[in-house]
Amino acid sequence: MERSRIFVGAFFAIILGSAARAEQISVTHIQSPMHRFMAARLEDGKIIANGEFTQVVKGDEVTMRMIYRFLDGSIDDETTTYRQEGTFRLVRNHHAEKGPFFAKPVDFTVEADTSIATSRTTDRNGKVHVESEHIHLSDDVANGFVGTLLLNVPPNTAPFRVGMLAPFGGGRLIRLLISPEGEQPFQTGGQTLKATVFRIHPELGGIVGVIAQLIGLQPKDVMVWVLEGEQPAVVRIIGQLGGYGPVVSSELEGTSFRK
Repeated sequence: MERSRIFVGAFFAIILGSAARAEQISVTHIQSPMHRFMAARLEDGKIIANGEFTQVVKGDEVTMRMIYRFLDGSIDDETTTYRQEGTFRLVRNHHAEKGPFFAKPVDFTVEADTSIATSRTTDRNGKVHVESEHIHLSDDVANGFVGTLLLNVPPNTAPFRVGMLAPFGGGRLIRLLISPEGEQPFQTGGQTLKATVFRIHPELGGIVGVIAQLIGLQPKDVMVWVLEGEQPAVVRIIGQLGGYGPVVSSELEGTSFRK
């Protein structure tokens, strides 16, 4: 495990970040207060967690929280604050994962205004270690609100990139390549609607990608389904929670993608 963590920090430290330009997304749908529920399933359809999403708005600042409570007692809890002033800008993000579902606990905070990333880890004796690092953040860093960005791009948008500060080695800036993948029907409230499907691909290039594959730490693509219209919504997400581990499908309560 320790050897793997060293490799993780190493390859994220040399990620191809300079090759992709910052891509800020214009605000076309002003976010409003919201409260929704989701169900998380493994690939065999078994429900493993219940998700709760809340969103509050104060002026131009939006604070959203997504928490998954697993049946085995594990928790995935992420709170994000961003500004919606012409474009979207991160204010702060806190993401914590703990419990038997996660091979490696995570407690990572990003403060965009001060460019400070903080990691909290607990050793075998139960002592908490706090490590903070000043990191140069690009304007397009989107920790915690990539889904919101997808609500504000047209379904025929060209592929684009955003930044993500990954919780490795004190925080490593990587790029996410986001591309539309067509449409897919789903059912909700007794009617059939269509969602635009987006693919989110973490860019690990060259020798970095080779090393990641060799040690089994190549993060898989994330697929996101977005209902377009006057009130767009993320209705489905399939990917690894935290960028590793089993693939999980999270669906908005009351929707069905079953054939």
